[in-house]
Amino acid sequence: MSAGEDGVYFRMRFFFFFFFFFLVVLCLLDSNISTSHGCFVEERTAMMDIGSSLTRSNGTVPPSWGRGDGDDDCCLWERVKCSNITGRVSHLYFSNLYDSLEVLNAHGDSFWRFNTTVFSSFPELQFLDLSSIYPSSLNIDGLVGLKLPKLQHLNLSYNWLQESILADLGELVSLEVLDASSNAMSGVVPTAVLKNLTNLKELNLSANGFSGSLPGSLLELPHLDPSGSSLAGRTPINSSLEPVSLQVLNLNNNRMSGALPTERAFGYLRNLRELHLSSNNFTGNISTFLLSLPHIERLDLSGNTFEGPIPITPSSNLSLSLKGLRFSQNNLSGKLSFFWLRNLTKLEEINLSGNINLAVDVNIPGWAPPFQLKQLALSGCGLDKGIIAEPHFLRTQHHLQELDLSNNNLSGRMPNWLFKKEATLVNLNLGNNSLTGSLSPIWHPQTALQSIVISTNRITGKLPANFSAIFPSLSTLDLSDNNFHGEIPMSLCSIKHMKDLSLSNNNFSGKMPTCVFTDFLELWTLSASNNQLGGLVFGGMKKLSIGFAMHLQNNKFEGTLPRNLSGALVIMDLHDNSLSGELDTSFWNLSKLQVLDLSGNHITGSIPQKICSLASIEILDLSNNNLSGSIPRCASASLSSLNLYGNSLSGNISDDLFNTSNLMYLDMRHNKLTGNLNWLRHLDKIKTLSLGWNDFEGQITPNLCKLKCPRIIDFSHNKLSGSLPPCVGNISCESDTAAQNYSPLLLIYVIIEAYIIVHDPIDFTFATKGGQYTYGYNFFDLMSGIDLSGNMLSGEIPWELGNLSHIKSLNLSNNFFTGQIPASFANMSEIESLDLSHNELSGLIPWQLTKLSSLAVFSVAYNNLSGCIPNSGQFGTYGMDSYQGNSNLRSMSKGNICSPDSGAGDLPSEGRDSMADDPVLYAVSAASFVLAFWGTVAFLFFHPLGRRAILATGNLVFWCGH
Repeated sequence: MSAGEDGVYFRMRFFFFFFFFFLVVLCLLDSNISTSHGCFVEERTAMMDIGSSLTRSNGTVPPSWGRGDGDDDCCLWERVKCSNITGRVSHLYFSNLYDSLEVLNAHGDSFWRFNTTVFSSFPELQFLDLSSIYPSSLNIDGLVGLKLPKLQHLNLSYNWLQESILADLGELVSLEVLDASSNAMSGVVPTAVLKNLTNLKELNLSANGFSGSLPGSLLELPHLDPSGSSLAGRTPINSSLEPVSLQVLNLNNNRMSGALPTERAFGYLRNLRELHLSSNNFTGNISTFLLSLPHIERLDLSGNTFEGPIPITPSSNLSLSLKGLRFSQNNLSGKLSFFWLRNLTKLEEINLSGNINLAVDVNIPGWAPPFQLKQLALSGCGLDKGIIAEPHFLRTQHHLQELDLSNNNLSGRMPNWLFKKEATLVNLNLGNNSLTGSLSPIWHPQTALQSIVISTNRITGKLPANFSAIFPSLSTLDLSDNNFHGEIPMSLCSIKHMKDLSLSNNNFSGKMPTCVFTDFLELWTLSASNNQLGGLVFGGMKKLSIGFAMHLQNNKFEGTLPRNLSGALVIMDLHDNSLSGELDTSFWNLSKLQVLDLSGNHITGSIPQKICSLASIEILDLSNNNLSGSIPRCASASLSSLNLYGNSLSGNISDDLFNTSNLMYLDMRHNKLTGNLNWLRHLDKIKTLSLGWNDFEGQITPNLCKLKCPRIIDFSHNKLSGSLPPCVGNISCESDTAAQNYSPLLLIYVIIEAYIIVHDPIDFTFATKGGQYTYGYNFFDLMSGIDLSGNMLSGEIPWELGNLSHIKSLNLSNNFFTGQIPASFANMSEIESLDLSHNELSGLIPWQLTKLSSLAVFSVAYNNLSGCIPNSGQFGTYGMDSYQGNSNLRSMSKGNICSPDSGAGDLPSEGRDSMADDPVLYAVSAASFVLAFWGTVAFLFFHPLGRRAILATGNLVFWCGH
């Protein structure tokens, strides 16, 4: 080796020795800061502080978190990730770390108190997830003083935070992703506080309460000067037309309105990949430039009020990056041909649903699109009716996962050819069309398919015996409102993840497989109503596996309900079957049961006292059975609706019988109940009070007037006597929008309401001699009525009744009222039915009543009225049977002259003892919480506890989106 080579070799050895020595020194220095396990002392201390704050707030500390021992390595703890290079904490995953519902149920109060600046102890932190920890110190202290110079991703969603928290983000100069969705932010979008976030790439402010228009300044957020120069240590802001860094902007589910900003404003967003503006109230036309942004991939404008055509024509210069177009639920019109999308080779998703005036041309014979869609939703739009019968387009799409063609009145046979060997379909919705055919043959198992909705068609036939082999992964199956027949196959029970099974309104017969009641461990809802199913109720089983609702009404199930029934049911509906025997709830273990409907059966015996042990019951319907005996005394804080109509119940109703503070609906008509009505004063929240066709007696006392807001009062066909208190005319409803004390469990109330509205719609009918008048479910919003007919009430009719300006029907017939008809009745401006017949009224028919333009049914027959019958307004439409039995009453002749030869008393008399088979007002109503419903909805959509409860129920929406 030469001297030169020897020198080079020596220098290399020295270099490697020095480098090795340098690494050793670094390790020694590092050992003074961190433990042998790599967790830095100050970071472990901060984690221990966070754990202590959880303990103090009654939260649960993850089991892997140390208790202060020196050997614990916080990098190995749950919800913590450290950098492989620096060994410092880089990621903290604290989503749902504080379970406020659990703490609230266990301790009656919940609030996670911690020092928000504790996170500044993690200088290398890049990812921080603080979502769903409400309520916490974030709601009071915000993020004041937080310094995390390397933080790139921050999640604050589902925390009920105010918009002021955004002002604390200015120090987070490296932030690239900000998720502040599902909070309580309001006002205009605070663009000023976002200006320092120069590296922001993704901004999610969805599901808040932001209002106003979309500010153009939001689209011009400051961005880094591409020259990279700096002045005095600050990054200069360039307000030129250089594109901003923002790539994803999500403002879905807010209250924003107005037209979108101009093309120039959107010109800054040349890096934009996704724009989500759905579920707002934006107006105007959709601008062409949105579809031409160079990098745009997903454009979601659904759920607004955009109008006009979709700006796509054969010559449109569309961005070739487009993957998803969502324009559903707008007022779009015109025409869109899929052929105009022929250059979009990356297109994966099209959603145009809910645009009834939009003509969509899909079928182009011989054309093979260059794209393969994964999601296609064309529900309720002007769709080519031959898309099923002549499926040129659909047969070219081999990767479809979501297909929704519902609500289009499509014809043709059930497209079983969709169930291909490739089995890519996950969700299929063909509901509310006019499809025929059957579900066979199907040759290939659909292992990916999770949801089939083919309800409201004309599909017939039997279900395949090997149903579970064809559809092994189903979670939702909706075959309702078709013509299926035959027995329900036993193999259905082998589908282990079934959550929603709807077979209602078909012609299924035979016995329901017992396993349906016991083997579906994840089943949430079972609907098999309105079929011909029979056999022993529940197949004789006592332990039910169904998790929420069971609808078996209008079938032929028989037998006696088990006395030791158990399960997690919230809704049990068995009305109109053939159940018999006595109702024995002695050993029922149904602690969550809130709705029990056993009406229209043949149940005998008395109402068991043990039924009061159903602590959660809210709606109880035992009407139209053969029950007898007295009504048990129950102290229930939850009972809101009680229907005992059409039994043989008897006994005296006393003051303490209805010891319930929330009763809103009470129907005890057609029984043999006795006593007076003094107990009514306890019904503070009653909305419907139906006591007709019993043996109640005594006077109607002013206690009735103390009820806060009764909408229906039916005391007809009892033995009530005395005069009518004038204060009845002062009954009114105050605003129902008062603040309420919300509970996290109000989600259940909303689902119950949805069940009543969707599965069991209620009509309210006035049956009169003049005709029938039926109101839909918004009855309480539109109508109030009083029926006191068929009693022994006397004295003059109080003129104060004219103050009931919103009443729809008043029936005072078949009593002993005297005196004149109050002219104040002309103030009942919305009244539709007024029956004063079969009394002892005298004097004239007040001419002021002719102003009642809505009065469709009117009767004053069999009184002692005199004078002329008015013939103007609605009075020109009534027949003479409305006036018969009044010998001194005369009709108007031509020239408005009273004719002495045309007396109403000359018509055939039915006599006072002949009562109408149907009372003039008969409000046949059922259980409801209509007035509480909107307050509940407000809670769910604007309160994070409610929103979290909704998410906990799982994904109930067919079209989930990106």
